[in-house]
Amino acid sequence: MEKAKKFLELTKEESEPVLELTFPPHSIGTESCFYEYFALKGMRVDHFEPSLIYCSFKVPPRLTNRGGNLASGAVANLVDIAGNAVARKKKGETIKVSVDMSILYISLAKIGDDLEIVSRLLGQSGSYYGIVVVVKNKTTGEVDAEGRLSLLGKQTSKL
Repeated sequence: MEKAKKFLELTKEESEPVLELTFPPHSIGTESCFYEYFALKGMRVDHFEPSLIYCSFKVPPRLTNRGGNLASGAVANLVDIAGNAVARKKKGETIKVSVDMSILYISLAKIGDDLEIVSRLLGQSGSYYGIVVVVKNKTTGEVDAEGRLSLLGKQTSKL
């Protein structure tokens, strides 16, 4: 157990960048929260159709692992956000809940890589949505990850 603790312990050089992060205070409806600032900053929608969305994202250092690769959790977050975006039919609609997600990690995106995220709605049955999301490197055209997720929207009571 001690060996595992030592392995997971951060060095001073690894922890300093985190200590230097500053975030604006969060006021509901006016400014972004930590999650939006940290995880989503830099993601933009390039093209939108009713069941297809193209997004761009440049890999920032804050979302990489020790090896300088985009962290697998960051990829999962991008898949979840892009998938949820394509399931929303109109502005202001409530966010769906991810009930199942599987991601195939094919290649490693590096700091500074420009990514294209394509989210496609495969189908919908009531408030259940099936979605596929592909994360590609814009420069090489190589697929970095492919995710499939199921979302569940707000259901009306049958009582």
